[in-house]
Amino acid sequence: MSRVGRQPITVPPAVKVNIEGARVTVTGPKGELSRQFHPDIGIRLDDGQLLVSRPSDRPQHRSLHGLTRSLLANMVTGVSEGFTKALELHGVGYRAQMQGQKLVLQVGYSHPVEIAPPLGIILTVEGNNRVVVQGISRELVGQVAANIRAVRSPDPYKGKGIRYQGERVRHKAGKAGKAVKR
Repeated sequence: MSRVGRQPITVPPAVKVNIEGARVTVTGPKGELSRQFHPDIGIRLDDGQLLVSRPSDRPQHRSLHGLTRSLLANMVTGVSEGFTKALELHGVGYRAQMQGQKLVLQVGYSHPVEIAPPLGIILTVEGNNRVVVQGISRELVGQVAANIRAVRSPDPYKGKGIRYQGERVRHKAGKAGKAVKR
């Protein structure tokens, strides 16, 4: 069996789980998430724990087993605690600010870049060079953070750009020997 798939998911007391066939709805203090899973994978709630089972050892069922368990665990964690990703802006003159709900980035282009968050995502700016993405859906938080990072990815030569907090950028050596003439 899948090592990930067979682990039970503990449901906190403040979280309610509703299973209707292959659709699972998880409601908690932070909000509600609903998702349709593959009909072959069995999901049941026993004594405050979610258990995921598979019908056979076919490769498709094996891969869906662990995936379903991970997605369910993320849903339970999201509605109870939420998810956060932080991004840092590195570069001279690079800054971020909020204008209403929109995030406005000054990252070396001739124009400011505006990013409107999708429903369920909260963007905040700490200082001038730190953006925090918060939400209950792990997928959505990661996708919005990746979209913000894609506005100006870190440059491997100077290190300028938008990067995740704690991300290390490997620097490349520049053109050496340009000044040397033969």
